[in-house]
Amino acid sequence: MLQTVEATIDEQGKVRLLEPIQLPEPRRAFVTILPSESDISDTALLSEAALSEDWNRPEEEAAWSHLQCVQPS
Repeated sequence: MLQTVEATIDEQGKVRLLEPIQLPEPRRAFVTILPSESDISDTALLSEAALSEDWNRPEEEAAWSHLQCVQPS
């Protein structure tokens, strides 16, 4: 069974799990390095203008209108 556990990695490469886990024996693991939160927000800000041109078109509004909330009267 696959299990995902959140961790941080310091500048020296030391991995620290954010919650304790118990394993019956040593196991292999893959580590995925995620972008820092500041990298994510910069990317989102940089792409916002380009995406808004595409997302804010009448065709897009019509295509996604069935997912919009309808307020009860």
